[in-house]
Amino acid sequence: MLDRLQTFFQSVMQDHPKSVFAPDDPRIAVAALCFQVMEADGVVLDVERDKLRDILRQQYGLDGEQLDAMLRAGQDAENEAVDYYRFTNDLKRHLDEAQRQQLVGILWDIVYADGTRSEMEDHAIWRVADLLGVSGRERIALRQEAAHRAGLGATDDAS
Repeated sequence: MLDRLQTFFQSVMQDHPKSVFAPDDPRIAVAALCFQVMEADGVVLDVERDKLRDILRQQYGLDGEQLDAMLRAGQDAENEAVDYYRFTNDLKRHLDEAQRQQLVGILWDIVYADGTRSEMEDHAIWRVADLLGVSGRERIALRQEAAHRAGLGATDDAS
């Protein structure tokens, strides 16, 4: 899983230096989508925030003030957005099909950080995946993989 995440994040940031967070930086779109999915059920737990911080820290090589700046930029972008389209449209232009699938897998990892998934989180990822062009079949497979990584195994394999 770590190799998959690392490959995804390296590809997203290859044309963007670590210290620059322009409004069109795809890393901000990724962070904003993560916030939108975390907030979908109306409850954002520390474990979910910690998971997002860990993913961004590991994959973008950010720490301290840079990591905090990226999280603020992602949260600000999410707060200003009225829907998922703004972010998915940008990411669809920057990411190939495999990378878009990897992003959906990352979103599931954040959902399962607290050990459960809500109907609202499921719906949020369904919409994001649809806008990214990730099939329902692939979205479900990615959800099952994330549940397994979270130690939930077959308990969450139903669609």
